[in-house]
Amino acid sequence: MLRISKIVDYGILVLTHMAAQSAHVCSAAELAASLGLGQPVVSKVLKLLAQHGLVASTRGAHGGYRLGREAGQISVAEIIDALEEQPFGLTECTATPGVCSVEGACHIRTHWQRINLIVRRTLEAVTVADMLEESLPAPVSVAASARHVPAAASRIPNIPNWSLSK
Repeated sequence: MLRISKIVDYGILVLTHMAAQSAHVCSAAELAASLGLGQPVVSKVLKLLAQHGLVASTRGAHGGYRLGREAGQISVAEIIDALEEQPFGLTECTATPGVCSVEGACHIRTHWQRINLIVRRTLEAVTVADMLEESLPAPVSVAASARHVPAAASRIPNIPNWSLSK
């Protein structure tokens, strides 16, 4: 199953909350209280995000955290890269080539690489600003979704509209 980890989910939650109050400098304690998360978790997320330049910190009595750049300039892919310990990949061979013992003889590896690229480009196209938008596209049925690329991916050039079914 494809799933975003809790730490990435919390990172996106923290960044969208900060983006909604972009003029405000937020403390870890304030963010934790506002979001209903533990302060140690929020502090860990902020530290990792700061190491990657996604948030900036200010010391002092009125210090805290603010976005490192505009919300529209921070992609979900960057957040995943900052918070995950392993490289992005839907399968072991797309995350860390050379790890899988059957990689050389695998007849579906190129398909996983293609899927991985499409997912990665979609995550690169979605920003923190996009995550603030209240209106979401109407849900697409499972049958219909096999025929198209999600709306965010449609903004990405050079990605074909394809499915695994023949």
